[in-house]
Amino acid sequence: MTTSIFLSSLMTVISFVTFIGIVIWAYSRKRRRAFDEAANAPFMLPDDAGTEAQRHNGGGCRP
Repeated sequence: MTTSIFLSSLMTVISFVTFIGIVIWAYSRKRRRAFDEAANAPFMLPDDAGTEAQRHNGGGCRP
């Protein structure tokens, strides 16, 4: 019984330390530039709104 309680407590501590490590890594200053580039990547793609509308309507305007 005490072994399972010890292992459960140990796993909780390991999980908490891992979580804190991930938070520190994510908010570190040297990762900021990479995360900013990743966050802005979708906005650097060409705009496909016009071509999607043409595909949906069959390729052109219908009178």
